[in-house]
Amino acid sequence: MDKPAITKLVRELTIAEKAAICTGRDFWNIGGCDRLKIPKVCVSDGPHGLRRQENLGDYLGVNQSIRAVCFPAGCATASSFSRKTARRLGETLGEECQAMSVSTILGPAMNIKRTPLCGRNFEYYSEDPLLAGNLAAALIRGVQSKGVGTSIKHFLANNQESRRMTNSSEADERTLREIYLTAFEIAVKQARPWTVMCSYNRINGTYASENPLFLQRILRDEWGFDGYVMSDWGAVNDRIKSIQAGLDLEMPGPSLSNQQRLIDAVEQGTLSETTLDQACERILTIIYRFTEGLREPEPAFNYDRDHAISRQIEEDSMVLLKNAGGILPLDSRQPVAFIGQYARAPRYQGGGSSHINSYRVESALEAAAGQAKVLFAEGFHDDQDQGDPKLVQEAVALAQTAQAAVIFAGLPERYESEGYDRTHLNMPENQNQLIEAVAKVQPNTIVVLHNGSSILMPWLNQVKAVLEAYLGGQAVGAAVFNVLYGRVNPSGRLAETFPLRLEDTPAYLSFNPRSDISAYREGVFVGYRYYSSKNQPVLFPFGYGLSYTEFRYDGLSVDKKDLTDQETLHVAVNVSNIGQRPGQEVVQLYVAPPQGQVCRPVRELKAFDKIFLQPGETGTVSFALDQRAFAYWSEARQDWLVESGAYQIQICRHAALPLAAVSVFVHSTAPRFRPYHLNSTFGDIMADPAAAAVLQAFRSQHLAQGGLLGMTDAPATEPDSQSVAQSAISEDMIAAMLRDMPLRQLQSFGSVGRAELEQLVEELNQSRG
Repeated sequence: MDKPAITKLVRELTIAEKAAICTGRDFWNIGGCDRLKIPKVCVSDGPHGLRRQENLGDYLGVNQSIRAVCFPAGCATASSFSRKTARRLGETLGEECQAMSVSTILGPAMNIKRTPLCGRNFEYYSEDPLLAGNLAAALIRGVQSKGVGTSIKHFLANNQESRRMTNSSEADERTLREIYLTAFEIAVKQARPWTVMCSYNRINGTYASENPLFLQRILRDEWGFDGYVMSDWGAVNDRIKSIQAGLDLEMPGPSLSNQQRLIDAVEQGTLSETTLDQACERILTIIYRFTEGLREPEPAFNYDRDHAISRQIEEDSMVLLKNAGGILPLDSRQPVAFIGQYARAPRYQGGGSSHINSYRVESALEAAAGQAKVLFAEGFHDDQDQGDPKLVQEAVALAQTAQAAVIFAGLPERYESEGYDRTHLNMPENQNQLIEAVAKVQPNTIVVLHNGSSILMPWLNQVKAVLEAYLGGQAVGAAVFNVLYGRVNPSGRLAETFPLRLEDTPAYLSFNPRSDISAYREGVFVGYRYYSSKNQPVLFPFGYGLSYTEFRYDGLSVDKKDLTDQETLHVAVNVSNIGQRPGQEVVQLYVAPPQGQVCRPVRELKAFDKIFLQPGETGTVSFALDQRAFAYWSEARQDWLVESGAYQIQICRHAALPLAAVSVFVHSTAPRFRPYHLNSTFGDIMADPAAAAVLQAFRSQHLAQGGLLGMTDAPATEPDSQSVAQSAISEDMIAAMLRDMPLRQLQSFGSVGRAELEQLVEELNQSRG
């Protein structure tokens, strides 16, 4: 149905029917008007699998959803650093949605990992907005290519679970623009999601559900979003304010009280019927896009195929953190002890609204059956933190009989979930004790981790290898087995930093889950932006990951070394597989800005790609960098601004290790925003080429008067060595003084009169054109 037809249809609705359209029919269905034969459609949870509810009153998964396939969670998928992998996941989810008559899947979840303590980090992609935005865009394209909608969430600054329905995320505009809005901006502009879900929290005191700055001015007016905005379940604080701010659909329903409030507000003239009509049009446009859109002839849920896809996605996402002496891959002919409950019953998904009723769960122990010589010991129970001496003794004894021991450990679901935050970064003590006990008797100890966010590893130096599997979906066991035994070469990279201590994390001093105010005092220095800028040691940096082969970089090149901020910079680098195995390499490009007027991170990820190479093969990876790659958000200008200067284009192994770099000079084309005045400094004026020429001419005219303008003249006679040293110190001091000195001080030292300075200021401002 086209736009004129939908507009006509909305005019035929009564005010009461319009209010009903803007409210969910129940927990999962929206739309519907029998009188005008408007269809109702279903939405469903599932950033990493469908949680289709038959019980219409169940939200958080208390009751069972229908059986489905659980794919790797966002924490795992992000580590693939692969748009191709994310799109494939999206396409598979879209096909499943068609098979289950789901019009819109509620995801992806793409909030920034501000702190590793957030209980819902397992659903989210990354601490970096460029990575999160690009992977989300790829998944959205995949889902929507199947004629099914997505709902990106949770918009905005929802970075903790504690008090999430009332707390206010207090952040300055630059921080919001550069970190918390950017991922959503990328997804909206690149992939055009059908819907956006607003978050529960307030932002600088105003609820996200009734915040016109974000829902209207930025999301729609700036980014061009043309779908509808729905609330998170129960996120509406004031229904009239919310619809006026741009929130179209309240979920869940039926909220008869709020429907009546909409009706009363229109009838009393406090709400424009045009606003209600606009919300209805947005909702109906998406409903008819689904019901009249792309359809498979006979859509069917292919459980076995999708289980295999889940395994392949996890294989592409696991991160090899340590491999001392090349202990991995293992030899299937040698006896190996699999130890730990998670070898038998893996932790593969998170808790809360994303919890999938998996039709099958494949463990590493099951995958190894008949494929390798594997022995098993339970090791621990994840429903307790204290160790069982008998289980530990059995594990130690078994480890001594094997060639190597693989311990499957991690975080229990009770440690991280929707609804509450973590209080520490520790694994359960019984698991730490088990790892240390086994490592004492078995030098070839390997740890496989099942967790949704970063953890501490007090035993790291005692084990030979560590494989981060994250929450890898229902086929995680087979995927882990294939990596352990070399059937798959690991290629994942960390999408978040693993710190050495909780106290080292950027938000440590300001993260207070018991307060209704969340002060984002770390600003833009989130994740690796903080650690790299501070040169803070970490356990494992953002972007880190090992491989069973080796890659070499050379031939870094740019198509120009001098450009304006309106030009595109093309970058290329050669990558060679110099090892013995086929493998994938994640190429990471960071931009390091010059020291300027604002404090910026030492480097930021601005492009990435993943390339597959056979042994001995070389490939070229190319990137295109536009203005945003060099810009920061200027609150004064209300726009992105590039400062003129030399920027380093860095190809990095990870966020803490540049491998190759080239410098380019970028000229800002932005006109000077603020006028010059008597308190403008020499340094600021000299940074503006046109103004600098005016100041130099003024200086030349007044050199004879002495004073400050003549202080840097060369001496009339040849100086001796002592006077050279003294002169150098003097010139450095004078240069520093002049850089930060306001123009008005020229009159204080008696060299120039005020009238002349005012004339100079006028000429400086005229130089701006």
